[in-house]
Amino acid sequence: MNITAEQRGTLLVIARRAIEAAVCSRQPPAFFSHDVQLDNARCGAFVTIRSQGQLRGCIGRFVGDQPLPQLIAAVAASAATQDPRFTNSRITPAELCDCHVEISVLSALERIADPLDFQIGVHGIYIRYGHHTGCFLPHVGSEAGWTPEQMLAECCTRKANLKADAWRNNDIEVFRFTADKFEEPLLVEKRQP
Repeated sequence: MNITAEQRGTLLVIARRAIEAAVCSRQPPAFFSHDVQLDNARCGAFVTIRSQGQLRGCIGRFVGDQPLPQLIAAVAASAATQDPRFTNSRITPAELCDCHVEISVLSALERIADPLDFQIGVHGIYIRYGHHTGCFLPHVGSEAGWTPEQMLAECCTRKANLKADAWRNNDIEVFRFTADKFEEPLLVEKRQP
C-alpha cells in the first residue's frame, strides 16, 4: 500500500491519541480517518514507542482484521500498556511528552523455502515453529549490524524462545515481509495528555 504524507500524519495522530487515552485510563475516542483508502486498507501494522531513545513498547499484528486506522489505534494502545517486556515499568502520563511514536505498515507475509532468502534492512522476518513464534521488523537487523544468519538466530532465541540454530530445522516456517515505516518528528510539541 502506498501511503501519502497526509495519510501518515493521520495515522500518527491516531496512534498518539490512542496512546494518550490508554496511558491516562481514558476511553479512547472513535477513530475515523475520513480517507476511503485508509478505511478500506486491511494490512498488518506495528506501533513502536520510544522515550528518550529507549524502547518503551512495541506491539503489532500481521493480519489486518479491521480498517487500518482502527488497527493502528488498537496496537498503539497495546504498545503503551500491554507490552510484556514493560509489565513493571509502564509508560506514565508524565512520560507522554517524551514519547516518540513510530508506525510500520506491513506487507503480507511471504513464506520462504530458504530461510536466508531475505535482505537485511529490506525485509522483516517472522518465524513459526509449533506454538513458538517471533519476528523482527526490517530495520532491526540493519540497526544491529547483523548478517541474515545472526538475525535468524536472534529471532529464534530472543523472540521465539528456541535454540539459536532452530531456523535450520526443516519443520520451521520462515516468512519475510516489508514495512512502510514512518514516525513523528523528533521534536514533538509538548502538550497535556
